[in-house]
Amino acid sequence: MGRGHDALIVGAGIAGLRAAVELAGSVDVAVVSKVFPTRSHSGAAQGGIAAALGNEEEDRWEWHMFDTVKGSDYLGDQDAIEILTRDAPRAVLELEHMGVPFNRTAAGKIAQRAFGGHTREFGKAAVKRACYASDRTGRVIMDTLHDQCVKAGVRFYSEFTLLDLLLDRDGCRGAVLLDVAAGDLRTVSTRALLLATGGFGKIYKTTSNCFANTGDAQAIVLRRGLPLEDLEFVQFHPTGVRGLGILISEAARGEGGVLRGDQGERFMERYAPNIKDLAPRDIVARAILKEVREGRGIGGGDYVHLDLTALGEKVLLDRLWEITSFARIYAGVDPVREPIPVQPTCHYMMGGIPTSVDGEVVRDPKGTRVPGLYAAGECACVSVHGSNRLGCNSLLDLVVFGRRAGKAIRSWLAGGGGSGGARGDAEERARERLAKLREADGEEKVPAIRRSLQQLMMNECSVFRTEKGLTEARKALRELRERYGRAGLGYRGDRFNMELQEALELENLLDLAEVMVEGALFRRESRGAHYREDFPDRDDDRFLAHTLAYRDGSGVRIDTKPVAITRFQPKERRY
Repeated sequence: MGRGHDALIVGAGIAGLRAAVELAGSVDVAVVSKVFPTRSHSGAAQGGIAAALGNEEEDRWEWHMFDTVKGSDYLGDQDAIEILTRDAPRAVLELEHMGVPFNRTAAGKIAQRAFGGHTREFGKAAVKRACYASDRTGRVIMDTLHDQCVKAGVRFYSEFTLLDLLLDRDGCRGAVLLDVAAGDLRTVSTRALLLATGGFGKIYKTTSNCFANTGDAQAIVLRRGLPLEDLEFVQFHPTGVRGLGILISEAARGEGGVLRGDQGERFMERYAPNIKDLAPRDIVARAILKEVREGRGIGGGDYVHLDLTALGEKVLLDRLWEITSFARIYAGVDPVREPIPVQPTCHYMMGGIPTSVDGEVVRDPKGTRVPGLYAAGECACVSVHGSNRLGCNSLLDLVVFGRRAGKAIRSWLAGGGGSGGARGDAEERARERLAKLREADGEEKVPAIRRSLQQLMMNECSVFRTEKGLTEARKALRELRERYGRAGLGYRGDRFNMELQEALELENLLDLAEVMVEGALFRRESRGAHYREDFPDRDDDRFLAHTLAYRDGSGVRIDTKPVAITRFQPKERRY
């Protein structure tokens, strides 16, 4: 592996790849990936990418902006949301020109379908806004961008884990990485570093996320004295396969699928009478769990049915082939003839590393930037999703802000920014951390601690939250951290030591769980995906603000910063 590059991108999902495409040819850029690049979690995105193209029916970017602001429960920064929605049509057409094989209308235009929370005329009715490639949209976008990177000569380093940043008062100068195959540390200097490592859904027992999503970059940033923004907002997708969490895309409901309770009732009519099953994800997830709590789950159980039988076999195989396959393999049902058992599953983190609209990491409520350090994608918080992300806005976020981060890095480098080279004590600190873990011989085991953490977060800090439960979670997290200090590894080798990797990841998850719980305790209101049963109303007077969480000694300190409000004033959120 090279010892230095002009730009280093950590993460080979869509955000990182789009930034790399922007930089390729003008600077020496390398992409570091925890897994083989085309196994990054962006490939799991199924349903589509939102853009007001108007190919199926009239649409406008202003309507898209309104839906995104309203969907965020007015916590999204409207300057960033305007950039996202204005740029969406250009971004999608650019992907098409790169080779993304979108589905087509009879007239040959990019096909579009309805998706949750997307409406026309500022909320009057659902609109077809999601551009899609069957139900494998993320996969084909990621593969196309990877092809573009290979064509442009971008260097890839696969199976390297981020351990620390070379960060001092003058900015970011590089990264310390673990070569998983060799077990060696590699310190790489760079003039600009982009974090694009995705979310950390593995903090929960039931999740649609892959095993690699453990919040490595977010935890490292927190330890280095920088804040994390809005980490209390976690999206639970309404339709995961019961017991497994494997995602059944919202595209299924966009094509006409409906949710039904024990008596076959289409219950979403009670919760969102205008757009029903296409309400935003937070509303649908709570509705499902409310039906279950009140005894209307299937057979009185903990799940409901997603009924696609009215769509017909041709639509299911042409537009929802992967979903149909998942239902047959994982749920043991044929959606052509029978409903799919579903329940909410942890899906997406709205919060993350705070950035400007150009991906520059900021360190305080004033927006003071960290020179040479950038973030994009799910690990970042720009914040276009606020307290609840609309479906199909995540892929859009990745390509729009991945590109903007790439452009900002190129401008920074062209202006002489960044020097690289300085190492400080980051490598030695990482080496000591690894040595301590490798030598640990305690009686506790990492998988057992991780399972306890995941169950704790499911019980006390998921869809429904209370002061009592969160306070108990705070205490339990301290106990889990003590158990982690007594953990021992059975394998002490260097090469492909996945037990060591899981121990590193667990420490990251414990740090992030603490921030999530403290943020949820601080926010004594209900907004978007954060629902406090003891404070069920939204409180704009006290909490129309972003949280910024800092590691303060042995605990977490919460600060706030204002929400950017431009076009749309907060109103009651009705669907």
